Amino acid sequence: MRPKSFDPTGLVVRHYNSAGRVREYDFATLPVAEPMQRSLAVLFAARCVAHTWSVHASSSLYWRQIQAFAVFVSGRLRAPRDLDEVTAGLIEAWHDAVVTEDGGFTLFTFVTRLLRDDVRLQSGPVADALARRLPRLRSRTQSFSEAEFDQITAAARREFRSALARIERNAAHLHRWRSGDFTIGGEEWLLGQALDVEARTGYALSGHPGTGRAGPAGRTAVPAWDRLFLSRLEATALGVLLLAQFGWNLSVIDQAVVPRASPDPGLDGQPTYRIPVQKRREGAGRYFETRNVTDDGAGTPGRLITQALAATRFARAIVADLSPGTELLIVWRTQMVGRERSDNDRHPPVGLLRFGIHRDAGKDWAQAHGLGGSPFRRGRRTVNAVERREPGQNSRDTHDRHYALVDKRVQADAVSVIAAGAKAATALARRTVAAAVRAAPDPHAATTATVDCADFTNSPYSSAGSGCTASFLMCLGCSNARIHPGHHSRLAHLHEALGNLRSVLDPRSWEVEWGDAYARLDHLQTVLGGQTWAAARTRVSDADRDLIADLLNGDLNT
Repeated sequence: MRPKSFDPTGLVVRHYNSAGRVREYDFATLPVAEPMQRSLAVLFAARCVAHTWSVHASSSLYWRQIQAFAVFVSGRLRAPRDLDEVTAGLIEAWHDAVVTEDGGFTLFTFVTRLLRDDVRLQSGPVADALARRLPRLRSRTQSFSEAEFDQITAAARREFRSALARIERNAAHLHRWRSGDFTIGGEEWLLGQALDVEARTGYALSGHPGTGRAGPAGRTAVPAWDRLFLSRLEATALGVLLLAQFGWNLSVIDQAVVPRASPDPGLDGQPTYRIPVQKRREGAGRYFETRNVTDDGAGTPGRLITQALAATRFARAIVADLSPGTELLIVWRTQMVGRERSDNDRHPPVGLLRFGIHRDAGKDWAQAHGLGGSPFRRGRRTVNAVERREPGQNSRDTHDRHYALVDKRVQADAVSVIAAGAKAATALARRTVAAAVRAAPDPHAATTATVDCADFTNSPYSSAGSGCTASFLMCLGCSNARIHPGHHSRLAHLHEALGNLRSVLDPRSWEVEWGDAYARLDHLQTVLGGQTWAAARTRVSDADRDLIADLLNGDLNT
């Protein structure tokens, strides 16, 4: 049974997120009359359902906008007591007050979206005012330059690989200790004992991070609290690598679940992982996606997954014992118990272990490496808009409109792409038949050495009214030209003659002199069809041969 959204007063709305954790919003604190408090609470509660707001981040964002609206309403000379007293003039005044502010688009859009759900505001001038749209502001976030992104990924790779090497080194030592390879009481044995306690509980021997414990003969075990787990910043480095590899945004990385290797990895023994990904911004019905990646060696997407599983295996084993069913991929050990920010949309701590990557961790990681700011937002734009050129967690339209088209690096890269496309299109046009193919001669067209010409005076190859001065070999590329069956045999013979020249001339010289003409004849052969072209070759006359010989010898040049 779904928990009640209201407390007995009807003014406190409870929002249960997808994990079943609750957050309360007290509408009695809004500086408006109680009837309006209750009306706003009803509208707000209607959206506090799983298929509308599945996380507290959504409800808290709307709550901040409602608070701002309530402050504005309370400052009016004649403040409305309930929503039925809200007028078009009040909405217009509010629009004018917020439109120039940072966040004004969100403020106006979110509150009007909520108010439009009230039946009392769904008709008349006030409905028209609420339907007003502000232009969506373009994101000012830009992608990283290639050098910047290389610096970020290199820093993340160094930090994560160092952490993984430490964990593997200590895991090997722990295995030897459990196998009885060390003399009891020795330094190596004491370290193995400390590692065993850490692997089973997450705690160092003393129960306090960074301290040792006296062993036999007064010796002290080496502090081992950080030897088998990632730290907060090391987990963030892993998140940066997942971003660079898969283009995931921070919310996807934060909630990433443990990938499963396929039951049949193949004869080569390389595991293939099935990675489930939530992509809520794709829209209803496309929230979930599964990707398969194979560990084919160093640098492959599957290898990163293999390394992530190895780096988190001890932490995930403890979590499996203490919180069965928790299958999040990114798990790290905290050094500061009780000082983490409470966030009910994220998985609660399990002992000393924490999950995922909070947005603050991205800022702290960047600061630790001397970088400008959190790499996740700009990094996602870099991977999806610039490198992969495809949507990550957004629809194709959103990706193109709000990410790719407004990114300066994409725009700069597009210049060369557009130029290359224009060049290719021009080259294709030069090698394509532009002449009109007719079933019969055009009585108004003049005969030339290759085709008929409908307008000798106005040629695309010469200035208007001066008459055509182009070679007859270019006639097939002119829209004034007319081709009818009487031309087929000489054109087929010209095609064959140019092919013969190709076999005896230097390839570069032939391409410059005859390449375009030969390509247009190739295209004409396709237009007419192989059967028609073959029949034309059987009808070549001596007059056709003499005419084409004169043309190729330059005797007909104009």
